[in-house]
Amino acid sequence: MFHVGGARSALYNWAVARQSGGTFVLRIEDTDAARNKPEWTQGIISALAAIGISAADPAFEGPYFQSARGERHRAAARELYGAGRAYYCDCTREDVARRTGSQHSGYDGYCRDRGLSPEAGRALRFRTPDEGETVVVDLVRGTPAFPNAAIEDFVIARGDGSPVFLLANVVDDLDEGITEVIRGEEHLSNTPKQQLLWQALGARPPRWAHLPVIVNDRRQKLSKRRDKVALEDYLAEGYLPDALVNYLMLLGWGPGGDREIMPCEELERLFRIEDVTASSAYFDVRKLTAFNGEYIRALPEEEFAAACAPWLRAPHAPWDPADFDPAAFAALAPLARTRVAVLSEITAYVDFLFLPEPVHDDPSWAKEMTPAAGQLLADAHAVFSALASWEPDTLKAALEGVATGHGLKLGKAQAPVRVAAMGRTVGLPLFESLTVLGRDRTLARIAAARQKLAAMEAGDAG
Repeated sequence: MFHVGGARSALYNWAVARQSGGTFVLRIEDTDAARNKPEWTQGIISALAAIGISAADPAFEGPYFQSARGERHRAAARELYGAGRAYYCDCTREDVARRTGSQHSGYDGYCRDRGLSPEAGRALRFRTPDEGETVVVDLVRGTPAFPNAAIEDFVIARGDGSPVFLLANVVDDLDEGITEVIRGEEHLSNTPKQQLLWQALGARPPRWAHLPVIVNDRRQKLSKRRDKVALEDYLAEGYLPDALVNYLMLLGWGPGGDREIMPCEELERLFRIEDVTASSAYFDVRKLTAFNGEYIRALPEEEFAAACAPWLRAPHAPWDPADFDPAAFAALAPLARTRVAVLSEITAYVDFLFLPEPVHDDPSWAKEMTPAAGQLLADAHAVFSALASWEPDTLKAALEGVATGHGLKLGKAQAPVRVAAMGRTVGLPLFESLTVLGRDRTLARIAAARQKLAAMEAGDAG
């Protein structure tokens, strides 16, 4: 699944590429067969397309597959060996631990001057400089410096000759003309090694930008084992792509001022990688949901209805497909649009229309269906039955009369009627909902609720 942190990185890369007239390159680093499946690659492509990054735009290039370039990676390894920038090593981890006295010590350079020739089982190590430091020019973090003496002679090709990620990554970046590398801060520790490889291969390193880590409400790095991190999960729950893009773009960067909700095109135009903060960014699901609600309320009615469609049919909808009435939904959709914060909420708002009977929410029933509610429902049934027209205003006026007779405010009188007809205390405006539900179904549900209440009271008395 596509991590929201990866989505944020992709959006920043996309903005920089389009601003500069450059190209966003999608490369699938699939040399680890155990972590590579075609459906996962398609998932990445689909997730990127959902947030507006796709081959439909001329700024998009790829996908390229790292596994198709194995011979080029091997050639680069041979080049480094031939230039004296790398050497072969037959040390095992146990050998190093025995010499250093620690299981956790880095490589001690034992094979640097042994002059070992290429042979099966021997790894190829890059010869790091003994002195000086490697300075990384980072658009987010300034110029962090790494003492070369602290960088061990790292492996660039395994004992079977296959290049490791560090080398493959640099070679692919070099050949594909990558000029900016914008990625998560967890890769910063790799950067001095990669920069040394770029220089050893006679090329100028790209501009680096390491983005702040994204954390949860406990200020822990977002983890797929603990947190909801997959972009697909948010889309499947009914978060709009534009809302996700807007929110993700603001995780570590802001356009200035108090305004946060703005079109993706404007965010892209205003974005500056140099203005990204280095401090961690809090992924606040409540704020994302608030953003999403704003975007939903801004949808035209037809677009809102179309966006709700997946949650109005199986497997999300609990009603029989034959019982769904598009006209009834269309009548209440404008009211629902102002209330739902996530599209998946629409099902619970309108299920009372399409189910044979409302699903009574137990807490709502327990709270509102008191002994006094029985007489109120009886009076509401009587006045509703006598109405000449079945419209929101006439329904409201009739129930106001009932409320006055019971010494209640209208809100208190509405609650048991709402639970009887719609199943719960929270929902769409009552009188508009009853209008769409219709006279016969409303009266039948009020009568059924009275009978259920009376049966419960009789059982308690027994």
